[in-house]
Amino acid sequence: MFIDTANVFIKSGHGGRGCLSFHREKYMPKGGPDGGDGGKGGSVIFIGDSGLNTLSKFRYSPKLIAENGQPGEGNQCSGKKGKDCKVTVPCGTLVRNAQTGELICDILAHDEEVVVAEGGDGGRGNQHFATARNQSPHRTEPGWPGVGFKAVLELKVMADVGLVGFPNAGKSSLLAAVSKAHPKIADYAFTTLHPNLGVINMSDYRSIVMADIPGLIEHASEGKGLGIQFLKHVERTRVLLFVIDVSFYASVPPGDAYRILSKEIHEFGHDIEGKNKLIAANKMDLDPDKTQLKDFLSQLPDRERKNVFPISAATKQGLKPLIQALDKLLFAVPE
Repeated sequence: MFIDTANVFIKSGHGGRGCLSFHREKYMPKGGPDGGDGGKGGSVIFIGDSGLNTLSKFRYSPKLIAENGQPGEGNQCSGKKGKDCKVTVPCGTLVRNAQTGELICDILAHDEEVVVAEGGDGGRGNQHFATARNQSPHRTEPGWPGVGFKAVLELKVMADVGLVGFPNAGKSSLLAAVSKAHPKIADYAFTTLHPNLGVINMSDYRSIVMADIPGLIEHASEGKGLGIQFLKHVERTRVLLFVIDVSFYASVPPGDAYRILSKEIHEFGHDIEGKNKLIAANKMDLDPDKTQLKDFLSQLPDRERKNVFPISAATKQGLKPLIQALDKLLFAVPE
């Protein structure tokens, strides 16, 4: 099950208290204070994992609690440190404080470790408070408390190329045609309800990660049709590929579809409108005389016509030039 948001409770461990102890041993009647320090509380640590693509496990484990540190002991023995709570999360996970909305961390890389909640320090034992005037101190420190708060985890899919288009434009078919991904494909709208990732293997041992974003509709930037939930995944992509249905059976005329999608991307903001983009004029097998394609091209500005690639995901027509163009464009875009 794909889940891209989760509410969790995070709590680091308290530090152990310092020990009040005096050394007692035969022939050493004045052994002095020897109370050990308390152990440090465990921390809550998030670790990026590129093998994960959902936050579903937090649906059943919403509490992330580290162990408390153990109290100090006599004979200058320090308490045991509390065990850290280490949690793997998908790359692209943001952690926010649920009450303040503050962004705590943004985990982007595989094996990246971020301390989300630091454990409390252990208290000092009475051995640290002995002075020339007070050789039998009865003073110790309690352990410092850990940190506890409610947090919201939010996953934004990371990919090189993000597919943007209306429902049934053929995004899932395109992803399946150029990669080994197996997204759900059907002849009804909103077949894709969550992002799907596919890897395109290039000839020189490089790869392109492509994300199939669920279909957008008009007013998606205002939340219609779960638009906000879908658009946020486009933020992490380096290049946008607009997939436009140019067949006679298109639910929205190609020119209108492109204008609406561009408008929704612009109104959503978050710097998405500034990304480099290409346009895949899909379903050319259903436009044999290219009437729809010519009409679509006539409605585009001159600078954008060169970015249009006629393709058919069903017959794999025109896919090679499209992939080569995406690869070339990605070279100019920093990761």
